[in-house]
Amino acid sequence: MAAAALLFVSFGVSNWSRAEAAVYYVSNEGADSRSGETPDAAWRTLSRVNTASLVPGDSVLFRRGERWRGQLIPRSGSEKGCVTYGAYGSGAKPLLLGSVQKSDPADWRHEGGNVWVTPGQGTRDPESLGRIALSEDSGPWHLHVEGNAAAQGSKDTSDHDSPPSSYRIHCTKSGERRTEIQLYTESFDITIDRIYQLVFRAKSAKPFKLIPPVLMQSGAPWSEYSSYPQAGKRRVGTTWSTYTYYYKAGLTAEDARLTLYLGSVLPEGTTFYIDSLRLAECARGGALLCDVGNIIFDGGVACGVKVWNESDLSAQGDYWYDEENFAVKLYSTVNPGSRYSEVECALTTHIVEQSGASYVTYENLALKYGGAHGIGGANTRHITVRDCDLAFIGGGDQYGGDRTVRYGNGIEFWAGAHDNLVERCRLWEIYDAALTNQNNGANVKQYNIRYRYNAIWNCEYSFEYWNRPENSSTHDIYFENNTCVNAGHGWGHTQRFDPSGRHLCFYSSTAAARDVYIRNNIFFEAKSNAFYAPGWPAAAIAALRIDNNCWYQREGDMIYLEERTYTMARFPAYQSAHGKEPNSITGDPLFADSENLDFHLTEHSPCIDAGADAGLKADMEGNAVSQGAAPDIGAFEFGGK
Repeated sequence: MAAAALLFVSFGVSNWSRAEAAVYYVSNEGADSRSGETPDAAWRTLSRVNTASLVPGDSVLFRRGERWRGQLIPRSGSEKGCVTYGAYGSGAKPLLLGSVQKSDPADWRHEGGNVWVTPGQGTRDPESLGRIALSEDSGPWHLHVEGNAAAQGSKDTSDHDSPPSSYRIHCTKSGERRTEIQLYTESFDITIDRIYQLVFRAKSAKPFKLIPPVLMQSGAPWSEYSSYPQAGKRRVGTTWSTYTYYYKAGLTAEDARLTLYLGSVLPEGTTFYIDSLRLAECARGGALLCDVGNIIFDGGVACGVKVWNESDLSAQGDYWYDEENFAVKLYSTVNPGSRYSEVECALTTHIVEQSGASYVTYENLALKYGGAHGIGGANTRHITVRDCDLAFIGGGDQYGGDRTVRYGNGIEFWAGAHDNLVERCRLWEIYDAALTNQNNGANVKQYNIRYRYNAIWNCEYSFEYWNRPENSSTHDIYFENNTCVNAGHGWGHTQRFDPSGRHLCFYSSTAAARDVYIRNNIFFEAKSNAFYAPGWPAAAIAALRIDNNCWYQREGDMIYLEERTYTMARFPAYQSAHGKEPNSITGDPLFADSENLDFHLTEHSPCIDAGADAGLKADMEGNAVSQGAAPDIGAFEFGGK
């Protein structure tokens, strides 16, 4: 009863009276100049949605059967009501794509042999936009030094890349933080969704790694104005070299500036030179402005294989992302635009970026082809994701530069997160975890997060959890009535440096935890372990309230816990050793047709009436629970097909 009451308080706000709220419509046939208040006056773009002045209770509805590219940045609601992003009309769920399409043969240029490259980004204006070029008196550039750093800046007419001078910074003390030495411009204008190219030449008496310049607000609160992350640090050597960066303006503003953060990275005793600067507006979207985490061919029939060096391109579908030129090089025996009917380059940005958001509901949306997270962001609360599809997510380069770490989850609640719900969703072909809540910060609390009645297949992990350090905490996490199939059978498994394939992946988690419920789930086949928590101490394992699950693993170790492994045949030994899961079962759940993704139960399934009463009243398809003596295990109640 307590859990049911808590659920009502936490998520009931989404049912706030819509009669008092506005509904806005979005269609590929709309126009951003319209009111958006009726289907005939629909908006057109995600940019218009992201800048809309929404209030608690408002809804933004995307037309079914249509698609949008880019990133959704939700507006928060309040205790009075959620802001809802959903669907209207008939047909397939509205599709939000985190990719750039390169399906036309004209999108590829032959480089020789079997290597093809995406063309570079052209510029609309061959001249500088003004107010950033270096002049004889160093122009509008300013050097700011603070804290423990020490540096001096001036023009240099004797050592430059182009006349009359370069700008020189001599560093005598690096400082401890990047902000302690800043080279920045005066303000200039930018326009939402326009793409800008920054090019300059630079060198340093002592080599160092340059932090990508930031397009940002000129004053408090110093917000970043670009929606695309730049590649990682790039080496500045002792000879003049060219550096190119792209920025997509996230809004229209008159107070943009460019900032080079040099504190802590500029070596002490060195002299850094910068010259030949140019900022131009780009003519068309030719460049891939951030790392490409995956290339999806023909709607998922095949995926590209990411390699880390151009020299490794050797087989059909191999691709390499060129950080310096913002392009992809792809190995293909013929032009990729001719070989494949559809080529989608998944950009390493979240399709939904919800950092800091609260009281938001996403319903009946499809999210595909993103190189980072499908829905990601830190410090969220009262988020509901319901009846959504997420597929082919992740694979992007997390850090850029020399660090080659790939990542990407379907739905991630990072850092402080509470009162969040994911229900009745389908998630497949996710590089990392389909569902996860994680934290790596001090004094952070994660609680009352629920994942229920979801169908998950072909993801590296079905559910991943960890929280650290010791002074953070977790409680009341519920992973219930989910059907999890074929962990590690997805597109990314063979491309990982750490191939695993686990349904429950619990990495080292030193934060205090209690009441983590894992119950009424089906865990069917995993490449590695269905349940993985080898480093968890006994106290952490005690926090797991795990029972009434169905486990099936024909071969290999099924459970890896406290440095001990258990096959499916040794499940009784696991139960005895850890005092867990007295009512769980092992065996084939007898799906209707798993090869064709029909995970309904058949009449002789051992999962029927084998679940615990968790107070839930409807299954993934809205059918009543239960329809027998007790709830069924998994996302589908038998008899409700």
